Amino acid sequence: MCSLIFNFKSENCHLFLKIIYFCLTIFENRLYEMTKDKKNNQADNLTEVESALTRTEQFLESNQKLISIVIGSIVIVVVGYLALNKFYLDPRDQEAKDQMYVAQNYFEKDSFNLALNGDGGNLGFLDIIDDFGSTDAGNLAKYYAGVSYLQMGQFEDAIEYLKKFKTDDLLLKPIALGAQGDAQLELGKTDKALDLYTEAYKLNENELTTPIYMLKAAELLESTGKNEEALKIYETIKQKFPESNEGRNIDKYIARAKVKTNS
Repeated sequence: MCSLIFNFKSENCHLFLKIIYFCLTIFENRLYEMTKDKKNNQADNLTEVESALTRTEQFLESNQKLISIVIGSIVIVVVGYLALNKFYLDPRDQEAKDQMYVAQNYFEKDSFNLALNGDGGNLGFLDIIDDFGSTDAGNLAKYYAGVSYLQMGQFEDAIEYLKKFKTDDLLLKPIALGAQGDAQLELGKTDKALDLYTEAYKLNENELTTPIYMLKAAELLESTGKNEEALKIYETIKQKFPESNEGRNIDKYIARAKVKTNS
């Protein structure tokens, strides 16, 4: 049941748009069929428009019941969605947030095992995911679980949960991608790690996350002998993000890459 509700919630906008688009398409096709074989000169166009309007009126009059059913169905879906959010999903999300508070505290204290599995009296992130997976808080718990597994050295599990985490947040999304890159790198999968770091720093250019993942990508390139590519990224950090932590220390990376490039 929760799974069905979650799927409904995550795709509701697309569902409403598809229903409305479907209804408009029916009427558009009807009008098109009425006018498609008419001539295109100005006099005939006026006649065609009048004819199309007359036929459309006739169509609407003769199909009032069908139209009422379609409009009524849309209203029912919208009202049902609003009721679902107000009386089920929103309270469930708040309950999940309340339950997750202790796990977040453990996470902030680097007690990752307790954060994941709970302490016997309070739920851990894995419990939150199982019990409240359809909520926003349940989704966020997947991010916390992924990072916790990463910190505990369980890299496959980290990747699994980080992939399940879905967000459009402009800062959290690149961080989650970068964490996947860290896990892939620990598993020795340098190409995948580089792809993830690159995706992370290109996703949303900002002073906080962009220079972090640019530096990770450049260091990885340098470690694999691609010194010229690494140098370009180092110099971009110096140019675009000189006030960032990475930018303030970038000169030593540039100097090292230049030595390797010229040797």
